[in-house]
Amino acid sequence: MADITTLFWDIGGVILTNGWDRGSRREAADKFRLNWEEFQDRHELSFPAFDSGHIGLNEYLDRTLFYRPRSFTREEFTAFMFAQSKEFPESRAILAAAARSGKYFIGAINNEPLELNQYRIEAFHLRRDFAVFFSSCYVHSRKPEELIFRVALEVTQRPPDQCVFIDDRPLNLESPRRLGMNVIHYQDAGQLRSELGKCGVEV
Repeated sequence: MADITTLFWDIGGVILTNGWDRGSRREAADKFRLNWEEFQDRHELSFPAFDSGHIGLNEYLDRTLFYRPRSFTREEFTAFMFAQSKEFPESRAILAAAARSGKYFIGAINNEPLELNQYRIEAFHLRRDFAVFFSSCYVHSRKPEELIFRVALEVTQRPPDQCVFIDDRPLNLESPRRLGMNVIHYQDAGQLRSELGKCGVEV
């Protein structure tokens, strides 16, 4: 194995909770008294464009909720969406240690809609640890597609065998593995530390 110079991280599911996953949407349906099936159907049709930066938050909300009058405002709903984000302190500590070591170039490769992505970067001070964000909303490509990983490698000019990509979903590891990157299927902080150690990354 080549010496590792670069660590690419998924954010949702590894460093933070997923920003707007099925569980969060279920909670929203309960809190705001939505018809779950209708909301979920409209979400599934609208989310790929939202996640890829082709539509913004207002259009997503128009498509999924505000196509008819509601008893709540879009500001109330947006506040609920953003409040679903929480940090995983143990894995964040590993990321911070790697960043502080100064040995690695550290970037994010994550699927995230623009407004949620910006909120999470600011609220959790992610620029402190990440040099660059290859987010689906910026790149207009989403994991598990190969393009987002190729863009990350080409922009950073990193040989794939010097890179580790960390993600909690096995499907998202297939494209980077084909491209020659080292991959870690994140399960918990202890396992992550161990797997990084096997790659020669001490944190």
